[in-house]
Amino acid sequence: MIRIGQGFDVHAFGEGDHVMLGGVRVAHTQGVLAHSDGDVVLHALCDALLGSLALGDIGKHFPPSDEQWRGADSRAFVRAVRGLMLERGYVLGNADVTVICEAPKVLPHADAMRANIAADLGVDIDRVSIKATTTETLGFTGRREGIAALASVLVQPA
Repeated sequence: MIRIGQGFDVHAFGEGDHVMLGGVRVAHTQGVLAHSDGDVVLHALCDALLGSLALGDIGKHFPPSDEQWRGADSRAFVRAVRGLMLERGYVLGNADVTVICEAPKVLPHADAMRANIAADLGVDIDRVSIKATTTETLGFTGRREGIAALASVLVQPA
């Protein structure tokens, strides 16, 4: 049986000189406010994967109240979620992620993000899509106050 999941994540901008997106350090005029590395791409992806298997959300598995996750590399979250998928007999069919922000530019980094996600989930890169959009200067992302990501996944029996 195939299963579908969706995920969403958002972080406000704060002090810093980069953001992490899909495991890629992207230069930016700001960082994000987060307990871990604040990678909205990977957090939304984890939520989608966990949701597809009715396993709750990223906060349940990697709570911000737990100091072991302070500053954590979100790629570790993806690899841990892959382990949960495999334990239940599932693998990624495909993932589609949309980053929502006015800046930084995502497209120059999309293939590196895809490669990281594919490697961490043990699939070919053609199963991972990264897109970006703006909100035409509307809302908190339009005012450059933060960054968001949406993810949709299909998982299938291994």
